[in-house]
Amino acid sequence: MTELEPAAPLLRVLKQEELFPIREVSRLTGVNPVTLRAWERRYGLIQPTRTESGHRLYAMSDIETVRTIMGWIERGVAVSKVGKILAKTAVQSVPIHTPSGIAAQSIAQTEWDDWQARMRAVVSTFDEPALERLYGQVFSSYPLTVVFQNILLPLWQRLQQSSEFGQASEWLFLDAFLRARVLQRLHLVHGLPSQRIVLAALPDQCRELELLVAGLLLGDGDRSVSVLAIGQPFDELTLVCEKVRPEALVLYSNRSPMTDLPRRLNRLALSVDCAVMLAGDVSELLQERLEGSSIGCLGNDGRLMRRRLQQLLAGRLDT
Repeated sequence: MTELEPAAPLLRVLKQEELFPIREVSRLTGVNPVTLRAWERRYGLIQPTRTESGHRLYAMSDIETVRTIMGWIERGVAVSKVGKILAKTAVQSVPIHTPSGIAAQSIAQTEWDDWQARMRAVVSTFDEPALERLYGQVFSSYPLTVVFQNILLPLWQRLQQSSEFGQASEWLFLDAFLRARVLQRLHLVHGLPSQRIVLAALPDQCRELELLVAGLLLGDGDRSVSVLAIGQPFDELTLVCEKVRPEALVLYSNRSPMTDLPRRLNRLALSVDCAVMLAGDVSELLQERLEGSSIGCLGNDGRLMRRRLQQLLAGRLDT
C-alpha cells in the first residue's frame, strides 16, 4: 500500500459527488477559508454540507455562489446586503447585468452616499477620533478599491471644489487625515515583496492624496509600490530608475495631457530598463495615440489598474 492509497476512496467520493474541501475552494476562488466561514456563519451566504467529522464540503454551485458574491463586493455592494440580492436574483433567474444588477448598483450608491454623509458630518466638526472610527468601519464593509474610489475620494473632491465658507478648512482636515492613513498602509507593505513599482506624478498633474491612493491600489502581494514625492522632475526619472531598478515606472495624472507628452514618454521609455506605463485620467485620454508604442495604459479605474499592470508585466516577461 502506498502513502496515496488511503486518500483514494475520499477522492473518488469527492469526484463522484462534485464536492470540494474548503482549502480547494479557497484555491479555486482566491477567498481565504476564514472569509468563507464568516460568509456562512454571519451572513448565511453559502451552506456547505458536512462530513460526519464536521468538515465542510462544497458543491460546484457553492463555488459559483462564492464567485458571484465576490463580483457583487467588487461592484461595491456591502457583504451584508449580498444575501438579499442573491435571493432576488435566484427568484428572477436573471444575470447580474440585467435590471437586478441595476437595482444592486442603486443599493450600493445609496450606501456610499450614506457613508459620505456620515463622514461629512464628522468632518464639519473636525472630530478626528470619530472620523477614525468611521474610517475603520467602512473598511469592514467594502474592499479597499470601493472605499477610496466610491466613498472617500468623491467626498474629498466635493469639499475641494466647494466655494462655501469653511469648506476649505474642512477639506484640509480630511486631506491631512487621509494622506496620513494611506501613507501608513503603504509603509506596511513597502519593502516586503521582491519586485518594486515606482510611481510618480507628472508635474503639476494631481494632488498628493490621488497619487498615494493610486500607489495603494497598484500594489499587490508580489510587488510593492514606491511613490515618489510630488514635484519629482520628469527629466530625472531616468536617474531614479537606474538607482532603484524597478520592474515598472508608472506615471500618474488626472489632468489633460501636455501636447508633447507622447513624444517625451517614448523618449523616456528608451532611456530606462523597465516598463513605462500611464495611469489616471491621462491614460484614458492618450490610449489611442499611444497604441502601438511601448507605453502601457492602465486606465483610471482602481478595479482595473492592478489587473492591467499584472497583465502588461506578464506579457513583458513572456517576450
